Amino acid sequence: MLKKTDKRDRAALFRERLSQAMADKAETQSGLARKVGVDRSTISQLLAGGTARLPNAQVVAECAAALAVSADWLLGLTERPEPLANLLATSLTLTEAPRALIDETIFGWHQEAAGYKVRHVPATLPDMLKTREMLRWEYEPQLGRSADQAIGASEDRLEWMRSARSDYEIAMPLHELRAFARAEGYYAGLPAPVRAAQLDRLAQISDQLYPRLRLYVFDARRVFSAPVTVFGPLLAVIYLGRHYVAFRDSQRVGAITQHFDWLVREAEVGARDFPALLKTLQDEVRASPRPAGPDRSR
Repeated sequence: MLKKTDKRDRAALFRERLSQAMADKAETQSGLARKVGVDRSTISQLLAGGTARLPNAQVVAECAAALAVSADWLLGLTERPEPLANLLATSLTLTEAPRALIDETIFGWHQEAAGYKVRHVPATLPDMLKTREMLRWEYEPQLGRSADQAIGASEDRLEWMRSARSDYEIAMPLHELRAFARAEGYYAGLPAPVRAAQLDRLAQISDQLYPRLRLYVFDARRVFSAPVTVFGPLLAVIYLGRHYVAFRDSQRVGAITQHFDWLVREAEVGARDFPALLKTLQDEVRASPRPAGPDRSR
């Protein structure tokens, strides 16, 4: 239940915030009166103490528009002074997601969050942990002859991400890892030597970087997550395929952080047990037959 505010307290808060907004915009009483379409004496009365009366909705709305603040903020209904449209524009963005290893947008987000914990649910395996052979198999159909050049350029950025003093927590569904080991679904046609080398790489990196890098595996039959990355307290990004949806307001960043922490709590395999799972998958790859022809359909 919302706390009811005494009308005298709300009137006093309105006067305080109106005065603050005018000072921030270097606006005079006469100038505001002209923009609002009232007499100067009306603005003077709004700023004067000793009254519990609030102006009518039209005057509040016109003052808010003239001072580029929200009417809700003037009335004490929110702590954010930005108008709703501006607040939405800064707190939520839709950014194109090109089919590439590390695009400028993602790299910029990692740079911005250097030193913070990064929580990540990848769409496939984490790009920053993939071998060059795995990256070539996955991206060559889209990048063509420029695949090697793109991989080489991306390796520098991926290395920066690994050495940026950020802690990384990565959560993956168990079925993704099993499909990879068995060359099923998205990974159909992926040669066994590439799969074996990739699993060896995961084992090596997870051992070298633990506890700064912690990998968790969840059962998607019990819990589920879309691909998402949380950059400390700054930003949360959901991957749609063609676009990223990025949130910067603390409430939504906090909610998505709680979602990730739920995945970790419900994980079938914790960070300490991840090497044992990799060993099981490595044994599967060694025992698997040679895969059929390439099929990269999702």
